[in-house]
Amino acid sequence: MIPDIISIIEKKKLGHALTQEEIAFFADGAAHGTIRDYQIAALLMAIRLNGMNREETVNLTLAMARSGDMVDLSAIPGVPTDKHSTGGVGDTTTLILAPLVAACGVPVAKMSGRGLGHTGGTLDKLESIRGFRIGLSMAEFIAQVQRIGVSVIGQTGNLAPADKELYALRDVTSTVDSLPLIASSIMSKKLASGAQGIVLDVKTGSGAIMHTLRESIDLAQAMVHIGADAGRRMVALVTDMGEPLGSHVGNALEVKEAIDVLSGRVQGPLLTVSLALGSYMLMAGGAAQTPQQGEALLRSALENGSGLAKLRDMIAAQGGDARVCDDVSLLPQAKVRRDVPALAPGYLHRMDTTALGNTAQRIGAGRREKTDIIDYSVGFVLNKRIGDAVQPGDALATVYCKNEEDAAFAIHEIQSAIAIRPEQALPLKLIHAIVEVDRITEC
Repeated sequence: MIPDIISIIEKKKLGHALTQEEIAFFADGAAHGTIRDYQIAALLMAIRLNGMNREETVNLTLAMARSGDMVDLSAIPGVPTDKHSTGGVGDTTTLILAPLVAACGVPVAKMSGRGLGHTGGTLDKLESIRGFRIGLSMAEFIAQVQRIGVSVIGQTGNLAPADKELYALRDVTSTVDSLPLIASSIMSKKLASGAQGIVLDVKTGSGAIMHTLRESIDLAQAMVHIGADAGRRMVALVTDMGEPLGSHVGNALEVKEAIDVLSGRVQGPLLTVSLALGSYMLMAGGAAQTPQQGEALLRSALENGSGLAKLRDMIAAQGGDARVCDDVSLLPQAKVRRDVPALAPGYLHRMDTTALGNTAQRIGAGRREKTDIIDYSVGFVLNKRIGDAVQPGDALATVYCKNEEDAAFAIHEIQSAIAIRPEQALPLKLIHAIVEVDRITEC
């Protein structure tokens, strides 16, 4: 019997589980326009209210992935790996991890996205390097990973088209906050991208899609189960986004920080989280048996310079000016640079990370609409983190802007987003939990 959309909506409205055939019919109809928007919206709301079980969520994810191109990476030797972040501010881990993991012998074949809203996009950061091409053909992409072990490109135009339709409707039907819909949206693109080992970086805190630790762990577990049931090697780390991960926020600024980390000039939270994620990527790729062994390999690649050399290779292979790895002044430079003074003595207690990301967006580092033009040079660098002591006039951050008006705006917004109190505060925990197929380890 051929499914029909009215019966499917009715079934989920009453809280019943949908079959694989019904879910495939729904996803195919969304991808190809054979189901009307208002019917899709009705089913999305039924899913939001009544949820989906594990089998349904896996079937929805696979149906969405199969609604378009399914990338075949079997021609790449070894286990092609990928890392996905649920989105954050100053989250530059891909630019560090991709070359560093590849330098340790595990191929990294990654498709990334652009920034939209308060979070930054890896493609925008890479395009701040003059000449860098993110639009490789699939043959070029695979050949590059075969040759140098790493490539980061934009997603193909026909990757999980069902997700594009559902995502757009979720935004205007108040169904964004549905765990099975979030998990299937993310994982459909990851499964379609072809990587066999996937490490997820699920953010929690004021700058994350999930604000509470419990919600973030639930999302991580759902995505790990989806990937594992689809035959992928999966693990997720729940990491903090109560403040920007790196100190640099803005496209060229974040490329500079990644180069500084790979050059051994910078330590701190960005490096710590990158090493943790990278160690599990090496385990997924078969190069390490334990996280400790993986971290040792990554640190060796940092110390001997092979991680930075691999970034240089990737930039050159994709048409970019690889000299930036040795001279960061070749990256776009902002015209105006101003410090953000602290207005009171005390300790940094809290940051509104979403507000900080929105500030970077408003001065040109991000986009509110997909058609907005980005200024790669602008952003800000945080000089203080939660737990640090400050005195009035101390530079909380330095803003990089195209004019004085934007600088004044950014200074005010950053001061408003950072809470300073008299009592001492502790630094934030960076990694809250490790979610594997069969267990959750809270850190």
